[in-house]
Amino acid sequence: MNVKQKTIKSEVSVHGVGLHTGASVTLTFCPAPENHGFKFQRTDLPGQPIIDADCDNVTDTARGTTITQNGASISTVEHVMASLVGMDLDNILMKLDGPETPIMDGSAILFVEALESVGLVQQSIDREYFQIPHNITYTDAERKVEIVAMPLEDYRFTCMIDYNSPVLGSQHAVISTIAEFKSAIASCRTFCFLHELEYQLQNNLIKGGDLNNAIVIVDKEVTRDELDHLAKIFNREKIEVAPQGILNNMELRYQNEPARHKLLDMIGDLALVGMHIKGHIMAARPGHAANIAFAKKIKAAIKKEKNKKVQHVYDPSVKPLYDVMQIMDILPHRQPFLFIDKILELSKTHVVGVKNVTMNEEFFKGHFPGAPVLPGVIQIEAMAQTGGILVLSTVPDPRNYLTYFLKIDKVRFRAQVLPGDTIVFRCDLMEPIRRGIAQMKGVGMVGEKIVVEAEMMAQISKVKDSERAS
Repeated sequence: MNVKQKTIKSEVSVHGVGLHTGASVTLTFCPAPENHGFKFQRTDLPGQPIIDADCDNVTDTARGTTITQNGASISTVEHVMASLVGMDLDNILMKLDGPETPIMDGSAILFVEALESVGLVQQSIDREYFQIPHNITYTDAERKVEIVAMPLEDYRFTCMIDYNSPVLGSQHAVISTIAEFKSAIASCRTFCFLHELEYQLQNNLIKGGDLNNAIVIVDKEVTRDELDHLAKIFNREKIEVAPQGILNNMELRYQNEPARHKLLDMIGDLALVGMHIKGHIMAARPGHAANIAFAKKIKAAIKKEKNKKVQHVYDPSVKPLYDVMQIMDILPHRQPFLFIDKILELSKTHVVGVKNVTMNEEFFKGHFPGAPVLPGVIQIEAMAQTGGILVLSTVPDPRNYLTYFLKIDKVRFRAQVLPGDTIVFRCDLMEPIRRGIAQMKGVGMVGEKIVVEAEMMAQISKVKDSERAS
């Protein structure tokens, strides 16, 4: 049974301060359309720039995860991202009027409760999962970090931490399915050691920190004067060291709450992969830097698997969905400007087409006749014609419509295309078609090799009588 994408029914806001900046901030979760994904928007900056929640946009992992795009940054995104995955969401726009998400109580539970308060809504498009195909590993010998993702039909996590601390010791945390996130993980708060807290206070690094949003582990002998000094800083009458070796600012919610919080961070950081995952993630001594490095390895595996879907789809012996005569019943293009020969697949969100490159094509007379190479503009046009089949399939009378380019972006030519090659194009909708405007991601492959890729925006327009072909 296919799982549909989900968003929230209406906007909901939370208020707080950033842990490191101390800035007061309002975070508003907004419903978003299908295939939108998770994005942040800085409403306090000129132009209100949008930042994709993507591991490729991570610019800092020193004291949390920071993402940057379009000249804007958002810091400490991991708890918010974990709440979105834990709530089984797909499409959310998060508006912030400051540079950092609010720390709240140091966990994700208040984000989860805010999202629950407005309710979820099922959308019309199927969710796409990345199923871990084989073991994917990451190691950092210096920090003794080991992470592995293994194939599984669910999303399971196992996390071990060991800080060589007699107080904290070695701890494990496990969830057998992401559905356990709210009950077992969401309320687990961030933690730090007393020596880290003192360093950060001395260097003005946690302007929004107080004893209500972090567990402080006392890993050294501490004098009464030092405790009184901390009490003064945090506006407390008195601070003591509890028997468990933590400051008595709060009681642990779980005996292994630190390990559970590390698992929470890992869920949030891996959400920056950009897809729901099916697999078992096992980690020893993870941290933000390792999580993001591992997320990039998973994202690379996703790209490789997507490429395989394109490269294996073409079997010349299989009857195409549309041959060239049927294509001409849909597209207005004709020789010498019809550049696709077959359509192999067509769904509501994707299309696969084929172009056979032959030496007798007109442009080879002038385009490097002594060393013929298929022009890049022809590759893009062929990709666009493939995408045009997808766009025109949404109207009942495609012959009465034309498709026009509005924008071409992120074009990359990765290898030469030569006479005798067969290019297989795949175009996927990046979001639902609205008001006749389609945004597509296209990839062209020759065998196992990507030769061209681009993002395209096109508009379908009804044919005027003066434009109608005879």
